[in-house]
Amino acid sequence: MDWIKETFGTHKPIIAMCHVRALPGDPYFDADGGMEKVVDMARQEFLALQEGGVDAVMFSNEFSLPYLTKVETVTTVCMARVIGELKSEINIPFGVNMLWDPYASLDLAAATGAKFIREIMSGVYASDYGLWDTDPGAIVRHQMKLGLKNVKLLWNIVPEAAKYLADRPIEQIAKTTVFNNKPDVICVSGITAGAATDADVLARVKNAIPTTAVFANTGCRLETIEKILSIADGAVVGTTFKKDGLFDNHVELDRVKAFMDKVHSIR
Repeated sequence: MDWIKETFGTHKPIIAMCHVRALPGDPYFDADGGMEKVVDMARQEFLALQEGGVDAVMFSNEFSLPYLTKVETVTTVCMARVIGELKSEINIPFGVNMLWDPYASLDLAAATGAKFIREIMSGVYASDYGLWDTDPGAIVRHQMKLGLKNVKLLWNIVPEAAKYLADRPIEQIAKTTVFNNKPDVICVSGITAGAATDADVLARVKNAIPTTAVFANTGCRLETIEKILSIADGAVVGTTFKKDGLFDNHVELDRVKAFMDKVHSIR
């Protein structure tokens, strides 16, 4: 897994989430503030994360609630504008995540130069969004068609607000996902953004696929990150960086610095 240090500059990286506010076409878009407000808020949050010392950032349309499994074109285009306006200020590796559409995530990576994407790319789920199906073969072929063979794929095998349709042990899912799809990373999540990743589930997945990178995907906190990083090869962190650790709030620099100070002491 040398690629992790090559990509992120460290082992056990912390990938911070830059949660972009609702975009044109989304139900909760602030039409009065417009795209200028969306860009300004994304810039403030990104700069706080970067200054706070995170290893990488992942931009996602986190406030495009309720999510689509086939993202509308306008959403991807607006995300490209956000990242494009920030590009000259980005000094750390970044990735993208269009919830919940891996094709849109790859399109956005092609447009912006992102180094990685995170998505649900395999499995069939009963979810809050209805029956949720995937096509990993088509997704990877789309990646190659776009010339993105060096873009790393973070495969979330425990989707938020969803359950695997077949009753299969998580270890079995991890093993077959690795065999069939050769993911760069397997991500393990809680039930929603900000919900804790179960350390026992994380350990079971890592033990099942010891030579594949496993990242904790949600719910990492100051008081839990040491245990998480004793198991996982990295972590995706979002909500804990926000005021009072609440999803709807904004990133606070002091919270980022305190968290990263803890991570540096562990590493």
